[in-house]
Amino acid sequence: MKQQANLIRAGQVIEHDGRRWTVLKQQIITPGKGGAFIQVEMRDLKSGNKTNERWRTADTVERLMTEEKEFSYSYTDGNNLVLMDAETYEEAHIPRDLLGDTAPFLQDNMQVTVDLVEGEPVGIHLPPTVVLEVVEADPVVKGQTAASSYKPAKLSNGVKTSVPPFIETGEKIVVKTEDGSYVERAKS
Repeated sequence: MKQQANLIRAGQVIEHDGRRWTVLKQQIITPGKGGAFIQVEMRDLKSGNKTNERWRTADTVERLMTEEKEFSYSYTDGNNLVLMDAETYEEAHIPRDLLGDTAPFLQDNMQVTVDLVEGEPVGIHLPPTVVLEVVEADPVVKGQTAASSYKPAKLSNGVKTSVPPFIETGEKIVVKTEDGSYVERAKS
């Protein structure tokens, strides 16, 4: 299906130069002079190589239709994730690389969505947020609570993030799987 380049979004699968690519990031750039263009960071589905490509916003690209299927994460086996099909209870072995930067947020029995193109997995989407425990947080500096300043913290999955000053070690918080940013305190 042809679509304009300015409609490319992260997570989509496109065909370019005879190969299939999954879009990792996209950014529309409007220079001071000339027309706007879109810069896309994408990964080759076969080799795993990354590249950047630029298109004018009026250009068209071939978008591949993906089918979404729900799976439950079971365990990691080497470089593969073992996922269980929610409907048939069959196991699927999917390359861990498809998770990209969101890999540390994967948790046991988590429901994930897998994008398939002609039955081949091309992307994995985690839920938008997860609950994690703060294992390290700097103590609050007196007088610093008036301003909306954040302090560094380390989460139970090893990811470092910034949290408000009232969050202490041992508390559970909700974080975005997309970038690991703090959302709110977890409700008990």
